[in-house]
Amino acid sequence: MHKNFGVKERTYRMEEMFFSPFAQKSAQSRGRAREEDACDMRTDFQRDRDRIIYSKAFLRLKNKTQVFFSPEGDHFRTRLTHTIDVSQIARSISRSLALNEDLTEAIALGHDLGHTPFGHAGERVLNSLNPAGFSHNEQSLRVVDVLEKEGAGLNLTYEVRDGIVNHKKSGTPATLEGKAVSLADRIAYVNHDIEDAIRAGLLKADELPEREIAVLGNSSRERINTMITSIYENSVGKNRVIMGECEAEALENLRAFMFDRVYITPLSMKEEERAKRMLSGMYEYFLKNRDKLPAFYRELSEKYPLEQVICDYLSSMTDKFAIAVFNYLYVPRSWALRAEDIEEI
Repeated sequence: MHKNFGVKERTYRMEEMFFSPFAQKSAQSRGRAREEDACDMRTDFQRDRDRIIYSKAFLRLKNKTQVFFSPEGDHFRTRLTHTIDVSQIARSISRSLALNEDLTEAIALGHDLGHTPFGHAGERVLNSLNPAGFSHNEQSLRVVDVLEKEGAGLNLTYEVRDGIVNHKKSGTPATLEGKAVSLADRIAYVNHDIEDAIRAGLLKADELPEREIAVLGNSSRERINTMITSIYENSVGKNRVIMGECEAEALENLRAFMFDRVYITPLSMKEEERAKRMLSGMYEYFLKNRDKLPAFYRELSEKYPLEQVICDYLSSMTDKFAIAVFNYLYVPRSWALRAEDIEEI
């Protein structure tokens, strides 16, 4: 059978025919840092999406906190379900604007690969410990560039890497697809964190700010639909991905409300102290006992600063694994975790 099926070329032709002139075409990617043989059937962005899905870091997202630590219940979001939420919203935005949905999906699936255990609390702790600082978007890029595949990295395209590192509100993505993911991230976590906060009993639906709810809608479904529609109406046919001023202001006000009522509260601060105690304890231990790091990270510390490598290891942990390692190091009678188990990440 002939090796070239023509599937990828058909995708290229369809993109030229139907995509917005401002979309990132797959055939026009700036490529990878290391050249490699192309796939006969998949575009480079489709390959990037697949590489992310099958990465170890992606698999670990299912056991990392989104907002609530070890919640009692099956329907609270984790970092993985948040990632799926972002992907769905970002793809809806891209599809409506005739952008490259494959690129959008790859960025969305990879945007939080470097997130710490214990959510943003863990990120703040590592940022305070590492002399060079710590940011989950930069760590996500380090995961795909350096840490995956036993140090070889995933060798992703420039556009996917750019979208991952620039997905925060302060970032400036080089593509409209990256901008779609950045907006989708905020839309997803604000609305779905509201649902989780109500489920946890921290909020009641009638406590949400009336003006913002009047603008965006009473339910998560209505609010997401309102914001996606606003992005479409303000961006279609233009070299931009933006939300209308009214809806954007309502989203930011709703986000500020969540910081006041959910993200920064006495309860969340208590949870953050718990995260700080565990992560700080492990950080200081491995700083003094480099030889106790797993072999991969010991080798990595010969090339990069030890402080960074410890953050690599700690940020890779799931919540449960972080607790188990902490107990192994500091609670003598807790031998549920064997020394060889620490080598698994």
